Amino acid sequence: MTAPTFNLGIIRESRIDESRTPLVPKHIEKLKGSHDNINIFVQPSTKRCFQDEEYAKAGAIIIEDLSQCHLILGVKEIDTDILIENKSYLFFSHTSKIQSDNSATAQGTPGMDKKELLKKILDKKITLIDYENIRNQNGARYLGFGRFAGIVGCYNSLGLYEDFVNHSKVPRAYELNDYDLLKNQIQNKKFSKMKILVTGDGRVARGVLELLQYTNILQITKEDFLHTDFDEPVFCNLETADYVLSDIGDQFNLQHFIQEPQKYRSVAEKYLENTNLLISAHYWDPLSPKIFEMMNLHKFFQLKVIGDITCDIKGSIPTTLKSTSIENPYFYFDKKNFSECSKSIKALAIMAIDNLPSELPRDSSEEFGDGILKEVLPYIIKKDDQRIFNATITQNGNFLSKYLYLKNYITT
Repeated sequence: MTAPTFNLGIIRESRIDESRTPLVPKHIEKLKGSHDNINIFVQPSTKRCFQDEEYAKAGAIIIEDLSQCHLILGVKEIDTDILIENKSYLFFSHTSKIQSDNSATAQGTPGMDKKELLKKILDKKITLIDYENIRNQNGARYLGFGRFAGIVGCYNSLGLYEDFVNHSKVPRAYELNDYDLLKNQIQNKKFSKMKILVTGDGRVARGVLELLQYTNILQITKEDFLHTDFDEPVFCNLETADYVLSDIGDQFNLQHFIQEPQKYRSVAEKYLENTNLLISAHYWDPLSPKIFEMMNLHKFFQLKVIGDITCDIKGSIPTTLKSTSIENPYFYFDKKNFSECSKSIKALAIMAIDNLPSELPRDSSEEFGDGILKEVLPYIIKKDDQRIFNATITQNGNFLSKYLYLKNYITT
């Protein structure tokens, strides 16, 4: 029996600064080579990191109208004006951190109203599947851009420190536009004496640690970070178990922390008293503790730069007053008045770009698309093992039961 035709679409991204793509031309070739029944339609784009001609050569159909598609893939949130009724969409909606009490972080596309997006999706009876919610039974995500967020975020943080403290410039990641060139750049740079604190143990943190391997910066233990002076650049990685502590004092249990983060407090501040550069690379839940409290910022007199890869506005890093852009990546923070200020030696320099992987769009898109081919499309085209169902937020004009709390969010 011949399988029915499946039409897959790739939308042109709504964000003007977004050049990533969910699938690159080599993925189109693989899909066309392994599935006789798949047609792939790609909206033309002048800003996508791969040219329309590359997609056409790989077997895609370049077309403006995606109305014949059964599933439409994007990366970031899609402009509500171009959403097509009764279609299935897969993209990062940035609604996962919205809580049952209607609180939400500001992560996501600046100017994109999440309430309006969800309302329009319901009105148009769209099936919304979110990449962030495609997880295994242990709650781990199958795919994401985290590794390259960590790589680029680390590179930018080091670059900001060199610029702000040592008045030395390094090329931006987007100017190099290639991970191998970025590694070569970092290998040839000799960083001066400093202490770097890296928080996290997930994909983002692993990306940070991966890049640091190509530098002359030495990894040290937590004890040495706290008690030993070094005449060379060093870094220490705090995993989740290292920077939070249960109020009841039990041995750390990650699942318990994930389920009840409000029962924990941060113990990172003692490390920050010895830190020159903080690279925040941990996952944060709005109910979990902040890495530090704003009122204690005066204690961290050695802290010069924060690279906030997590980029949760006024979240785990309370000095992150706003997200920044690839074009304008940094801002400066007045430690006394707790407000943004002009650049000065007394200020705290902050990097908080919310779409870091877009600085290496071809590399990060290729890795992300590998995950879609392996962990997503087979469970949509053939048989779902519940991962797609569990990641489906809306269907037929309603929220699915797992996401019913969002109904309260959009009506308040």
